[in-house]
Amino acid sequence: MLSIHDHSRDSAGMKYVYPVISRRAGGVSVGINLNVNNACNWACIYCQVPGLRRGAPPPVDLARLESELRDFLRRAIFGDFLDRNAPPEFRQLVDIAFSGNGEPTSARDFPDAVEITGQTLKAFGLLGRLKLRVISNGSLMHQSRVQRAIARVGELGGEVWFKIDRGTAGGILQVNGTHTTPDKIRKAVLICSKHAPTWIQTCLFHIDGEPLDAAEFDAYLELIDSIKTGIEGVRLYGLARPSRQPEAKRLSAQSAESLSSFARRIAALGIQVSANP
Repeated sequence: MLSIHDHSRDSAGMKYVYPVISRRAGGVSVGINLNVNNACNWACIYCQVPGLRRGAPPPVDLARLESELRDFLRRAIFGDFLDRNAPPEFRQLVDIAFSGNGEPTSARDFPDAVEITGQTLKAFGLLGRLKLRVISNGSLMHQSRVQRAIARVGELGGEVWFKIDRGTAGGILQVNGTHTTPDKIRKAVLICSKHAPTWIQTCLFHIDGEPLDAAEFDAYLELIDSIKTGIEGVRLYGLARPSRQPEAKRLSAQSAESLSSFARRIAALGIQVSANP
């Protein structure tokens, strides 16, 4: 049975396609994992991927990806997969999401994978009915091939969920394991939002029992305020599944009340916000 507490990539017995229960989307999300070697250009301390390593994904077998996506959609739409594997309240397909075990835009075949997904949605009569999403850290938005692919996502009625977890260079390094700056992230978000509707997604949690530092959250609010005219809103979420990284024992979930408090401060900026503990 699919669960919000387990996002196993092999739940359907496929290489690239995997269904999960998405709290934020509100149903069964059809995941596409291009990073089958567990390689990512970031190393977020809350990541649930076992054996995460630095790097880029191998070439994608596009024919297999298309075959798996078509096969799963047939099972979900015309078969009994959802009845057998999803809790009653989640028995609906809500999106097809490029996410998986690393940064999806780092795959050289990402643009072709987007095109194949669009063609498959059209073939099943799902274009405009099943949302196409890209969950990205935005680190490669400066590349023209990524921009073209994101523009295609926008043309297909899709959107990007853009990761911003902290508002200072030090906070980003601590949580995401990457050397970047708020200004670079700001520029990447604005590039992304020109090509497709863009939501910010932010993971909040305690480190060593301590909540997010007030100064760090103020810096985060400043960053969000600077991009609010370009984004659709902010999606906050907490830890529903354990980290598989070395820092796992240092992390703990924030309370729903605490998350709601952060959400209210974001909403005060005039930004649409949701919070999922």
